Amino acid sequence: MDRRLLRLGPVRRYAVVLAGSALLAAVLVVAQAVSLATLLAAAVTGRLDRPQTAVWLTVCLAAIVLRGLHAGALGAIAGRAAAGVKAHLREELLDAAARRGPAWLTGRRAGELATLAGRGVDGLDGYLTGYLPQVFLAAFVPLATLAWLAFTDLASAVVVALTLPLIPLFGVLVGKATGARTARQWHLLSRLGGHFLDTVRGLPTLRAFGREPAYVRRVRDTAEAYRAATMRTLRLAFLSALVLELVATVSIALVAVPVGLRLLHGGLTLSAALVVLLLAPEAYLPLRALGTKFHASQEGLAASAEIHAVLLDRPRATTATTEPRLPPPGAAIALDRVEVRYGDVVALRDATLRIEPGDRIALVGPSGGGKSTLLSLILGFTAPTEGRVLVGGADLAGLDLAAWRARLAWMPQRPHLFAGTVADNIRLGSPDAPLDAMVAAAVAAEADGFVRALPRGYDTDLGAHGLSSGQRQRLAMARAWLRADASVLLFDEPTARLDPASEAAVVASAARLAAGRTALLVAHRPALLSIATRTVTVDGGLAELRPAVAAQ
Repeated sequence: MDRRLLRLGPVRRYAVVLAGSALLAAVLVVAQAVSLATLLAAAVTGRLDRPQTAVWLTVCLAAIVLRGLHAGALGAIAGRAAAGVKAHLREELLDAAARRGPAWLTGRRAGELATLAGRGVDGLDGYLTGYLPQVFLAAFVPLATLAWLAFTDLASAVVVALTLPLIPLFGVLVGKATGARTARQWHLLSRLGGHFLDTVRGLPTLRAFGREPAYVRRVRDTAEAYRAATMRTLRLAFLSALVLELVATVSIALVAVPVGLRLLHGGLTLSAALVVLLLAPEAYLPLRALGTKFHASQEGLAASAEIHAVLLDRPRATTATTEPRLPPPGAAIALDRVEVRYGDVVALRDATLRIEPGDRIALVGPSGGGKSTLLSLILGFTAPTEGRVLVGGADLAGLDLAAWRARLAWMPQRPHLFAGTVADNIRLGSPDAPLDAMVAAAVAAEADGFVRALPRGYDTDLGAHGLSSGQRQRLAMARAWLRADASVLLFDEPTARLDPASEAAVVASAARLAAGRTALLVAHRPALLSIATRTVTVDGGLAELRPAVAAQ
């Protein structure tokens, strides 16, 4: 059993239920075999007219009915428990991703996490509904049957006791190879998800540079490797099932042949022989089924290892030994010799910058120079590889990030609109904002006019109604206006890809919003520079171009 999964509260409770269920199943197996053997012996010897026959018949019928009900109830319990455990793991995974922030979900990691939370967690069905219940049955039923066999015929019990370990022994030998192959199969599926998401995200760029055939080949090659790994795993699973069935069949024969010979020579009663012949297969059956369920559970267990690796890999901010502190109000923000690396790529090197309350700084520089990384540092989405981000002289890594982000309003390059109403999307950062405040924010962002022209105004479902880039940016600006308590504004190229009219509307709204607040504006176009009091060039490091420029 997977100890990592057993540490989860829902799985522990489920395991207790399975233990009780397996004990009941063991009692029913023995009761059915003994009562049926007694009835068959009575039928062969012509003693069905005895009074106790009705009792044994009742016991046999009750055992058969209860075993059927037990199997149905166990399936329902397993399904419900699996749904609960999967929901719990998905919630934990999403919480772990949220704690790390968007910067953690770079490159293929977003696709791999989506595959893990989707297919990976669903892969646990085989483990939770098949393998884990069978583990408890394999622990209780063989012991119960072996105990009753010892009471009925000690010689047969000894043969069963000696041959029973052969099945788990062969199962372990085959399982080691299966586990390694399944882990490789899951790794290939995870890579395939990451490659596919990267390709879909970058299709416009790939087509612009004529690189889409190379990425199509890469996805195809990864898919082919996954197919080949899957077929190798299935081939091994089928062969191992054959081995386990052969071992179990030979073991049952080793019990049945001596019992038949002893019965012929009068060394064993018919009733005892029938009990042995009916109970011996029941002793091997749970272990044979366990081997089959083991292969079905391997993909989920491979995914479980990666799930727990994500959950146990805590972000830097959550590993502090002291309680997070609240950031001081109205404090200066400073970068102290900060370096940020993404693998071998250096995004920022030896960056030092001080931002006083009320500063409005335009960040300029070439694409890839580190401007968005600088905003990500201040948001707490990215942790410095070296150096510190300071708020009021305190290291941001030791502050309460939720409280700090409550003071920020962030407008990314491509604001995401969720399936929901216009009002829900504006209220994203302030879900409890009243209607009049939400409308006032839309008016301030110069979005009210086009919103009221939509089919249902603020109640229009954006999942079924598309918006232009300018309209999306103005809704994002309305989100920033609705965060009335935000003292720091972070704008990441809000006017990129906008027509002149939309650009003018966004710049005018941003200028009014930035008045009296601290603002960092990533800007490539002159219109946004008019808001700034000073301009800083970002190109792997920081260099101030002009100490002060009057805001227009």
